[in-house]
Formats: sequence, C-alpha cells, structure tokens
Amino acid sequence: MMLQIMWVSWLMMLLSLWPVASSDAKPGCQEKCGNVSVPYPFGILEKSCAMNDDFFLNCSSNDEGHPELLFGTGMPISDISELEGTVTVGIYAAFNCYNKTGIETDSYALSMTLRSGPFMFSNTRNIFTAIGCDTLAGVTHSESTYGAACLSLCTEYVEMSDENPCSGSGCCQTSIPKGLKSFNYSVSSAYYNYRNVSDFNLCGFAFLADNRSLKISDWPLSRTPKDGKDAYATDVVIEWVVKNETCEQTKANTSAYACGTNADCTYPESGQGYRCSCNDGFEGNPYLQEGCQDIDERKVEGKNPGQEGTSENMIGNYKCRCPLGKYGDGKTGCKGVVIITIISAVAASFFLVIICLLLYIICTKRRKEKKFKENRGKFLRNQRVKIFKIMDSTKQRRDRLFVRGNIIITSQESRSTSDSFSDRGIISDQELL
Repeated sequence: MMLQIMWVSWLMMLLSLWPVASSDAKPGCQEKCGNVSVPYPFGILEKSCAMNDDFFLNCSSNDEGHPELLFGTGMPISDISELEGTVTVGIYAAFNCYNKTGIETDSYALSMTLRSGPFMFSNTRNIFTAIGCDTLAGVTHSESTYGAACLSLCTEYVEMSDENPCSGSGCCQTSIPKGLKSFNYSVSSAYYNYRNVSDFNLCGFAFLADNRSLKISDWPLSRTPKDGKDAYATDVVIEWVVKNETCEQTKANTSAYACGTNADCTYPESGQGYRCSCNDGFEGNPYLQEGCQDIDERKVEGKNPGQEGTSENMIGNYKCRCPLGKYGDGKTGCKGVVIITIISAVAASFFLVIICLLLYIICTKRRKEKKFKENRGKFLRNQRVKIFKIMDSTKQRRDRLFVRGNIIITSQESRSTSDSFSDRGIISDQELL
C-alpha cells in the first residue's frame, strides 16, 4: 500500500512538471481534425469555435473511416497557417491521353470555385504547370476575365529532374493573377496527338501547384493517370484575410476588430483586406485575445543577446548592460576598457616589477661573491680565527698566560720578552688567539 502511494505521488509530480503545449485553437474548442491543426480564427464541430461562418470548416470521416478536414467541397486540407494566412489543399490534376494511333483514350478537365468569404488562390505561392511532349494547357477564369496558356514540346525523352527549368521542353509553367477566386484548366494535344512521341509519352497533365512543394521529378513523361483515391493531386495554396476592409476601417469598429492583445493590423501581399500579426518581441496566434506571448529574444537564433556584460529579457524586448568600466549599447557593442582588464594589467605590471627586483638582487649577490673570491675571501673563510677579549677586573687584574711552543710565560715576563706582545698571544701553527 505504501509503495502504491509513493508511485502515485511520483506520477503526479511528473505530470505537474511535464510541459503543456500551448493551443492555437479557441479555448474550449478541439484543436485538431485527424493530424491537421485547426488554429483560430478557424474552427470545427461548433460554429462558436470559429470567428464567423466563413472560417467554420467541415471535419468528417472519409471512406476509410479516418477524420478528414475539408475546405469547401472535395478539397482536403493538409495545413493551415495563421501566421502566413494560408490554407493548403489538395486539387486533382487535369489530363489528356492518346493511344499510339493518335486516338484520345482518356481526359479530365477541372473547374474550381472557392467558397464564399475572403479567400483567393495565392499568386505568389502557386504556379500553373503542364507536363508532356505534345501538350497545350490553359487556365482561365470562370467569368472569362483572365486566361493563360503554356506549350510543352519535345521529340525525344526528357529527364524530368527537379533542376528542369520547365521552359517548354518536357514541361512549361506560367503564373496566375492576384485575387483569383475561381478557374478552369484543361490540357490537349498541341499537334500530333502524341503519335510522334508515343514510345515514351502518351499523356499530358496540367495542374496548379505550390512552388515550395512541387517536385518535377514526381512527374515523369511515362506517367499515366489513376482513378479514385489514387488520382494524382497537387498541393495548392489558398490565401485568406480576416475581412475585405482596410486597417483604418476595421479599427474604427472595435467590436469587430479581430486582432488580440500585443497584435496589430497588417496588409497581405495581395493588397486585399487585412490580417493580424504579433508585435515585435511577441509570438503566437494574433487572433486570440491573449495569443501573442513575450519572446525571450536572447534565445532566438539570429538575435544578438550581447557579446559582453549581462542581458535581461523585457516584455516585448530585451536589454544588455556593458561590463563595469565600459559604456554603450550592449546589443551592438561596448566601448572602453573593462575593469577586469585594468586589474589584470596592474597585477601583471606588479608581477613584472617583482621579477625585475628579484633578478637585481640575484645579480648583485653574484657580483659580491665574485669580488669576494677575487680578494682571497675563500682562503680566509676556511681559516679558524679566534679572538679573545681580555676583560680587566676593577679590583684586580688576573695574570694572563701566553703559550709559545711548550713555554708558559706570565704577563709581566712577556713585556720584557717582546714589546710587541701586549694583550694577544700567538700560538704556533699560525693560530691567532
């Protein structure tokens, strides 16, 4: 029982420490449909989870029973970006096929119209592409206000590599205009119904595709179409805005303003409508009320947290302090000499003075020793010299004995013997007493 309580305690502690991922969905709403995240202003299951009806999406089960997020009718969604203002969907490619005698065997043309609301096909992300050696492909607006086409020809097999520029040999490409909300595209034979290239190319394809994900190597000239769920489709990017209004117009109506705290109104590249983005120093979902959170810029790659001194994170920004003794903006650099450098220089100078002083003492000592040797100091040092001082008493003087050879002489006798012996005696073998 005690062991179970310990295990439960450990588990609760781990769960409390486990990081919780922040959700970009509206609080209380489901964040995903299958493996696709659904950030606000989009929503699923309940209309209150979306900003309005334009952003309410259908999350339902496909033929295999798996949840599938759909945009409009029949366009499966693979990604939604609230930061870039895009929805990536899958759209089938159009095709046209012939047999070796030049008789058409199969074909498929496509018409696509976006749902109501502030949505359009991205002219910066999408490119219209045709594949084939006898292929003429065209894309037109459903209202016949726009049209474009490209021609792809070749007389021999062309390797469809990702380095192929698609300039008209094996494949061709053309752009689409801004603000396109609907289109029709089709493909047909340009001249010979593929008879002259039937050994390696019997079909032509045409499609709109995201230029970031498109790989020409996935479209060999020998490809033939497939049906049903295996049919060839490409990623197509749809741009969206909150509303087709200017920032001035929407800010005037505060109740309908879509941008949250620490976020502001911005214009997309298309120039139509407005979107929201977090202010500098913040990140997150700008459409949620508290979606934009402070960034610790010191940990962001590419930011300069200051090469010197200390740095401190602030709400929406950060600051750097130069080390003691220096001045300036720590983000871009500091000027002056740091106090540690000064202390180090002083310590090094003091250490150098000590070394010089020691060298001087050593040299001086060696010079003295050299002179000492030159003046026979070594000989004198090895001799035994003894000096005795004779102390006279105030009351009496003791007789002093001087030893010379084997004769002992009193002090009175020594004076008569030699005047040179006064208070010292000389012992044989050159020993001085």
